[in-house]
Amino acid sequence: MTQTDHVVPHGHFLDSPELPRGITRFWLVRHAVVEAAARKTMYGAMDVPLCKDAMASQQGGYAALARRLPTDAVWYSSPLQRARDTAIQIRCAGDFQCPDVMLDTRFVEQSIGDWHGTPHEQFLSLLRLPPNPFWSLSASELPPGGESMLDVCARVSHGLEDLANTHSGQDIAVVSHGGAIRAALSHALAIHPDIALRFTIQNLSISIIERINGLWRVVAVNELPDFRG
Repeated sequence: MTQTDHVVPHGHFLDSPELPRGITRFWLVRHAVVEAAARKTMYGAMDVPLCKDAMASQQGGYAALARRLPTDAVWYSSPLQRARDTAIQIRCAGDFQCPDVMLDTRFVEQSIGDWHGTPHEQFLSLLRLPPNPFWSLSASELPPGGESMLDVCARVSHGLEDLANTHSGQDIAVVSHGGAIRAALSHALAIHPDIALRFTIQNLSISIIERINGLWRVVAVNELPDFRG
């Protein structure tokens, strides 16, 4: 084989540290840590702010995320303040071509309705079904005035397919929430939400999924930045 010969791979193998261009790829970022008072309760889809102390100490993480994310990605965020502010911090640490962050309600956290604001130690007494071992409630549990994780998966799935069609062949950064990102993994892997809830999605982590020829695959889950910068 000469130096000018090229081997055309099949199966979209990833044999290089560099991800290929021209693929419809989602970079799902979970928001940063919220304020201490909110963390004492089940805040779900409540609009709680970020923890200022954590933001100050994790600037290196924002810079690392800015280096990791493609500079030409299109940007979306959950409309909740903690997601929007996380997107702002990452973008301020980098040089991104997309001028604005578009808000998309399909990527908000699970609403637990009337149960919002319940202290953690009281929450189990409200449940009708045994909770998921790695989530606060079963995927089938429907809080009064809220939504089940099955509902979350339906709206996130619709959002993913819609944005994949709108931005085919592009990188899409979405700043979202732990439940919504697990819902995205449920969609990508075609697994029940109760199984997807076994994934760990930490604050400021990146999970990467791709749609290729109408099929989804998972590239990375819960990839954490180097907070040292």
